[in-house]
Amino acid sequence: MVKKVAILTAGGFAPCLSSAIGGLIERYTQVAPDVEIIAYRHGYQGLLKGDFLVVDETVRANAALLHKFGGSPVGNSRVKLTNAKDLVKRGLVNEGDNPLQVAADRLVADGVDVLHTIGGDDTNTTAADLAAYLAEHDYGLTVVGLPKTIDNDVIPIRQSLGAWTAAEQGAIFAQNIVAEHNSGSRMLIVHEVMGRHCGWLTAATAQKYREWLDTQEWLPEIGLSREAWDIHGVYVPEGVIDIAKEAERLHTIMDEVGNVTIFLSEGAGLDSIVAEMEAAGEEVPRDPFGHVKLDKVNPGAWFADKFAAKLDAEKVMIQKSGYFSRSAAANDADLALIKQCTDLAVDCALRGEPGVIGHDEENGDVLTAIAFDRIKGGKPFDINQQWYKDMLEAIGQEFPAAAEAH
Repeated sequence: MVKKVAILTAGGFAPCLSSAIGGLIERYTQVAPDVEIIAYRHGYQGLLKGDFLVVDETVRANAALLHKFGGSPVGNSRVKLTNAKDLVKRGLVNEGDNPLQVAADRLVADGVDVLHTIGGDDTNTTAADLAAYLAEHDYGLTVVGLPKTIDNDVIPIRQSLGAWTAAEQGAIFAQNIVAEHNSGSRMLIVHEVMGRHCGWLTAATAQKYREWLDTQEWLPEIGLSREAWDIHGVYVPEGVIDIAKEAERLHTIMDEVGNVTIFLSEGAGLDSIVAEMEAAGEEVPRDPFGHVKLDKVNPGAWFADKFAAKLDAEKVMIQKSGYFSRSAAANDADLALIKQCTDLAVDCALRGEPGVIGHDEENGDVLTAIAFDRIKGGKPFDINQQWYKDMLEAIGQEFPAAAEAH
């Protein structure tokens, strides 16, 4: 019998964390009001430290407020429970401790029967490590995860929570950024969109932005032209970027239109950037999960530098929409998806069924608790989808060859 549950959010933000917490609280209050609820502060960091907030009657009565906000009210962090060296360095465990055991023992000490993790592939693979440890050592706890990532790249989940909102918000961000195209002559704008391995968000953001263009009226006689406000290149990790060939095409656009705007996935061309850094003897900065720190490597600046000279650009602007879009409150489409998933997460928890809640692409898109050992990150964006091909054709960009898979 479930008497106490804990919730944590982890990894980068996405436009679903606050709402998912609210949805879990609402569902428990509806179907199992006697179940106690706590929320660990700053994700697995709070779990290791025993730092949590109590969901009291005031929070239960006002949980609907959480649907109106972005971010996470209980805080996030990036913690990998199998990276003991990093955790010792950060003072979260002692030398010689097994972090998985520390976390498991803390859950027991706190009286927790069910742990809800809300996060992306790193969060849920960490949850999988913890769930496996709990099962192997007969702790009798259930772990139920919810998939959040604006990259929409969790295997085998069809749609991650918050990704639709992030694309919509990225397009809103772009409306103001692209308006800068006349702040100088021969302007090059690089809109860098989050997406380490997957180009879905870049493509979806570009699609949303161009849908907005379709709703506007234009007055080219005074310089207000759709051609100048349009996107002229969309680059994702799944497609090979022929910089020389694209530069030739974009140079023509620069000559004819007077500006060029690129939507670039932060992971596009990352291998080339890393190889160039390593060849120059530079250290490649990485996080506790081994991922390249993209904010330090700065792919947008790298591509802007490559293209600017080739386009004879007189002014260059690089803008990143990630922090704007990932901290937004969930839109209506995501709110509906979040409710579906949180309702099922609670139902699964109450019957002791572990897994990550999502529509299973490998099982007819059925919404279910997917076994943790089937959850993986890095799901590639399918560049062969017709809507994506149509968009590239509309902007005059040649369909790229598929990049080598990693």
